[in-house]
Amino acid sequence: MKTKGNNTKSRIGYALTALRHSFVVLAIALFSLFTFTFFLSSCGVDSGTFRIDGELNGINQGEFYVYSPDGGIRRLDTIAVKNGHFTYEISLDTTALFMLVFPNFSEMPIFGGSGVKAEINGDASHLKEIEVKGSKTNEQMTAFRLKTSEMMPPEVLSEAAKFIKDNPGSDVSIYLLNKLFIQSIEPDYRQAAELAALIQKARPESKRLELLVQQLKGISQLKVGNKLPKFSAIDIKGKPTSSADLYAKVNVITTWASWNYESTSILRQLKRMEKEYGNSRLKIVSICLDANTKECRKTLDHDSITWSNICDGRMWETKALTQLGLGRVPDNIITDSQGKIIAHSLSSGELQNQIEKMLK
Repeated sequence: MKTKGNNTKSRIGYALTALRHSFVVLAIALFSLFTFTFFLSSCGVDSGTFRIDGELNGINQGEFYVYSPDGGIRRLDTIAVKNGHFTYEISLDTTALFMLVFPNFSEMPIFGGSGVKAEINGDASHLKEIEVKGSKTNEQMTAFRLKTSEMMPPEVLSEAAKFIKDNPGSDVSIYLLNKLFIQSIEPDYRQAAELAALIQKARPESKRLELLVQQLKGISQLKVGNKLPKFSAIDIKGKPTSSADLYAKVNVITTWASWNYESTSILRQLKRMEKEYGNSRLKIVSICLDANTKECRKTLDHDSITWSNICDGRMWETKALTQLGLGRVPDNIITDSQGKIIAHSLSSGELQNQIEKMLK
């Protein structure tokens, strides 16, 4: 027979057991909440948002520029640096490539997406060694950069081809195809076409890749001695311009963007040469790849450039680019009065020498 004391002890025992169970459940809940919160804060941001957090040693204050060649943003943005830290956040509901432009005009690709937070860490004096984390794509790009940072160009191309063959579905592959096989000083269009075909099988939906393939087709016509491919467009002043307008002794088509120092330097160089030789002997048409036409007009007004300039805000989707087979910034084509291609893709010095040679 149970006594009153035994019943009291049993009730106390049950109460303690229930209390311990409640503490365990609460602890698990708190741990789960902490883990979930930590996961969100360390691995990403809210859906529909892309963010870049950076910390660079060796730089106190300054600013970087950022643009998106495939439409992630339709403008050139500025990122302020304070005490070596910087943050950039925008609304983004898809994937896009962003290019971070450092004060020395070197560029670094950052791959953005909805809910992605890219974390940049490194030393401002060793930009090649900067690490970008926060997504598989950014970590793939970082690994490739670090692996090839001390390689010679032929070795880099070999590694890039290997990466593309092993990872045809990666956004890094599309970037490497364009940067190293198409926009290169000595492009390999044959290999570019082969690699593009591999990527296209894995990424048939990619509009960026589709544009690159179209450019490769145009580039095949861009050979010295060939006739200039036909193009037509409406320039930034609302006036029509086309290949039929290029009948001067020397005609130059050049690409540029406000965020590319070398290309704007070439614009100023051509402006000086136009003033020297006259626009009846030297005809110039430029194609601006700015996403914001206001930035384009600002540069043209600042440098008093009055020749026909095509800028529709579509960047690499500008129709004239694919019609002409131009795929990088800066890039150029020189033709004679008959529309025959004399040279293309020249450096600043080569461009000046070729024009002077033809106008002597």
